[in-house]
Amino acid sequence: MTLSVSELLQQPDFVMIDGNKIPADLTIRAEAVVKGDDRVPCISAASIIAKVARDQEMIEMEEIYPGYGLAKHKGYPTKVHMEALQKLGVTEIHRRSFGPVKKILANM
Repeated sequence: MTLSVSELLQQPDFVMIDGNKIPADLTIRAEAVVKGDDRVPCISAASIIAKVARDQEMIEMEEIYPGYGLAKHKGYPTKVHMEALQKLGVTEIHRRSFGPVKKILANM
């Protein structure tokens, strides 16, 4: 999050975060809002934009990593996704902190 904020072309004076923690290294004033996407319109809008961008990226990643079903499940831990991870293994786009990915990597 700190990296994303630091790379904005126009630096904000204040950041609203959907969650309960503010990154320790964030140098801009911030407020964490639990369930912010339900309670704060600008966080709701950002959440929608992020999900649309993520969905498009997953469609593109399906072409690079066929067989995982990314275009359909969009990275959520569905049964199909978990089976593909077991069968095909972990790719460079899989989040290492995700429990099933961590487990597969530990067993390598």
